[in-house]
Amino acid sequence: MTVTRRTATIGGLSLLAGSSFSTLSRAEWGDLNLGEGLEDFWLATDAYVYGYPLVTMEMTRRIVTNVARPEGTKAPMGQLIKLREYPNASFRDVTAPNADTLYTTAFLDVGNEPWVLSIPDMKDRYFLFPMLDGWTTVFQAPGKRTTGTGAQIYAITGPDWNGVLPQGVREYKSPTNIVWILGRIYCTGTPEDYKAVHELQDQCKLAPLSSYGKTYTPPEGKIDPSIDTKTAVRDQVNRMDAKGYFTLLAQLMKANPPAEADGPAVARFARIGLVPGQDFDASKLNADFAKRIPEVAFDRIMAQFKLNSEVKDVNGWGFTTKTGIYGTDYLMRALVTAIGLGANRPRDAVYPTSLKDDENRSYDGANKYVMHFPKGHLPPVSGFWSLTMYDDKYFFVSNPLNRYSISARQNLKANPDGSTDLFIQTESPGPDKESNWLPAPAGKFVLMLRMYWPNEGTPSILNGSWKIPAVTMQST
Repeated sequence: MTVTRRTATIGGLSLLAGSSFSTLSRAEWGDLNLGEGLEDFWLATDAYVYGYPLVTMEMTRRIVTNVARPEGTKAPMGQLIKLREYPNASFRDVTAPNADTLYTTAFLDVGNEPWVLSIPDMKDRYFLFPMLDGWTTVFQAPGKRTTGTGAQIYAITGPDWNGVLPQGVREYKSPTNIVWILGRIYCTGTPEDYKAVHELQDQCKLAPLSSYGKTYTPPEGKIDPSIDTKTAVRDQVNRMDAKGYFTLLAQLMKANPPAEADGPAVARFARIGLVPGQDFDASKLNADFAKRIPEVAFDRIMAQFKLNSEVKDVNGWGFTTKTGIYGTDYLMRALVTAIGLGANRPRDAVYPTSLKDDENRSYDGANKYVMHFPKGHLPPVSGFWSLTMYDDKYFFVSNPLNRYSISARQNLKANPDGSTDLFIQTESPGPDKESNWLPAPAGKFVLMLRMYWPNEGTPSILNGSWKIPAVTMQST
């Protein structure tokens, strides 16, 4: 087995995969020399995979909210984070950043009372405010596709809340107390459009229901100095030992209950001491094999890159249309968490990614490439599309144009026959082609095609009736 927690690469949202527990070949890991209790060991790895999204969401919440007031990419619980500009080539906070939308996000605890989110009239501008529960399922996705662009007000309620809401406030019931709002507002990146989107962000409001309709000033957040805000979330989760991991998972499951459909799977976990609503009983976890559980379980998650048929490879582009809503596909859910936390429903966004050209050669800035779209074959979307350039670590690439992605907003020039060529290379293809130029680094790079609100009829990437063109290296 070559994929481990140490060697697995964060591949972006397009490289996702998953399967049910029953389809994974445990023989891939060979003889673990665990002696008696082998079935309990595999049951424990099942439980680890099952809980991975909830534990990761909690660790993310702790880091993002561990500030006194909003600053940069962080804000206290119940307060909006408003990113004001696209990242540049020096940005290293997260991999695979985008240069298409400005984020407006928040973490909520809806256990005590509902929280009210007010979204202004977006004036026909594309926006999307998906809401994730603690298990990373997108339980609601207000936005241009689903709710239109007029002003709207939502009360996000907890799983046990029952009450009456003010007139004009629509209820969105969360399956869990933890809620993550991941709002995105489309922006062209010009100074004028930045200003317009900032005004929309500032009109977005968030308040507890008890303060709705009143002047509300959020309290300062409490900083916990024991929280590690420097180490990546995935690394923090992966280094937890089995006892600590399951202890935290059991605590989180009290306020964030499993779905009804999870009943059969969760019932099995009682055998290793994990019961919803109760503290973890570590005495039922075999100490002889506990130290192996996290590593093997994470290997199982990452192995889904190759094991799952839902990962499509079309002309060198890898992607899946199984994100945001997972049902009982726990390995898929865990893998999306590991490499693309916050993934949208496929009807809202698909993210094909390519590491190699049409001849299966890794991209390299020493070469010149073309992505050719026949007439009428540009990405079919109702929202927007863009092709983003990353270096081999999934960060933006410094270039003379400060252009990190290319899309229709560059006023692409069509060929005489109506087709469109995108030029992917280090040096400018010339003034007459520069509108269609996506600058590349000198070394290895990765391409990601973002398709927001992909067509659902024909042609469509969702049903395979539209296929992504291959990227071709040009002869010198």
